[in-house]
Amino acid sequence: MEYQRDEHRVHLVVYHLIWCPKRRKKVLCGDVKTHCESLLRELCIQKGWEVLELAIQPDHIHFFVRVWPTDSAADVVRLCKGVTSRTLRERYPALLKKLPSLWTRSYFASTADNVSKETIQRYIEAQR
Repeated sequence: MEYQRDEHRVHLVVYHLIWCPKRRKKVLCGDVKTHCESLLRELCIQKGWEVLELAIQPDHIHFFVRVWPTDSAADVVRLCKGVTSRTLRERYPALLKKLPSLWTRSYFASTADNVSKETIQRYIEAQR
């Protein structure tokens, strides 16, 4: 993976993020899963982030993403959870009935570099 360069900085900021639905309910299936994936990919395009890997399991999401230095892991997770929760719960009313809120407040975040990139990608790929 190459370093990104812009006017005043050279950077390589990559996060491995994991988050779960409330009570680890298996709600990320079928159309919900497909729509969730498209929402996350669309958000990344809008923000200029690069999706390196994305694996949506019925009860959790693995997200490996390259972001700008101004975007903290907490900001990325907050935006991803916010956009997906609002949109999915509007489109799929059954989610409103099953869960008081779609996502737990917790998440896992790890930074990665060129050395561990392949390891993380293999791990996420094995989750499918």
